[in-house]
Amino acid sequence: MTFKAAVVQTASIPFNKQATVEKVVAKIREAAELGAKLIVFPEATISGYPKGSDFGARVGGRLPRGREEFLRYFNGAITVPGPEVDEIAAAAREAQAYVVVGVMEQEIGTLYCTALHFSPSGEMIGKHRKLMPTAVERLIWGYGDGSTLPVFNTPHGKMGTVICWENYMPLLRMAMYGKGIQLYCAPTADDRDEWITSMRHIAMEGRCFVFSACQYITRGDYPEDYDAIQGNSADTVLMRGGSAIISPAGQLLAGPDYEGECILTADIDLDDVTRGKYDFDVVGHYARPDIFKLVVDETPKPPVVTIGQA
Repeated sequence: MTFKAAVVQTASIPFNKQATVEKVVAKIREAAELGAKLIVFPEATISGYPKGSDFGARVGGRLPRGREEFLRYFNGAITVPGPEVDEIAAAAREAQAYVVVGVMEQEIGTLYCTALHFSPSGEMIGKHRKLMPTAVERLIWGYGDGSTLPVFNTPHGKMGTVICWENYMPLLRMAMYGKGIQLYCAPTADDRDEWITSMRHIAMEGRCFVFSACQYITRGDYPEDYDAIQGNSADTVLMRGGSAIISPAGQLLAGPDYEGECILTADIDLDDVTRGKYDFDVVGHYARPDIFKLVVDETPKPPVVTIGQA
């Protein structure tokens, strides 16, 4: 069974959720015109990854400007469900494709780095919240819990998402392999050469197809008053892309591309997953459950639980 998949290497319109949603919808249509039945967008596409910003934070103190920067970032995020979600769902239905989009999600006063999953029927079928923000991300993002680790059965294969440096969490990868993931989506903000090495390793380790999507974005894409540590020349590249599609044998089927915004496509033969399992199945004949065992807690962990409410 073969189908065409796409990774969309694009730039957010930072802090502007409506404009970014409109761009995402246009890119979904463009990928669908190329025949894509799975379309994967980068981490924090809606409405931006604040690359190079410090949010006025110091050890033991925060500058007033940091609160204003967080306010702008928070206001550029979306609620799930919400009107922006509905727009993307409608675009997925029009495209007759599965769509994975990285978003910043508001809940009460916290932001979560989230991947939303949409079906060709125009439904949001689930989400994954990033479990572990990296470094300074922990200042501005909350932590997901085990209740959003879905792997979806689709006609094209079992699809799930692991975001950016979550991919360096071996136990999370093992949990996804245990769910039988075949279409491993990896929205990211990591544009290093080393990232592709990691993605190729995961493809071989999990014997799965890996779809890595990263933004290509310059300082000029951000508002004039955005103060990036990389410099404020409009043509300064803050994220250089590097999106790629990788086979279960670790082969590059498309990308990496570091030249600008683009849509990369590849023909996916799901039988390649089975061919790879012939000599390595990390949760099957190559496992040693008599020695190693992973326990995953997928119960929600809300901070407030109301009991006995009428």
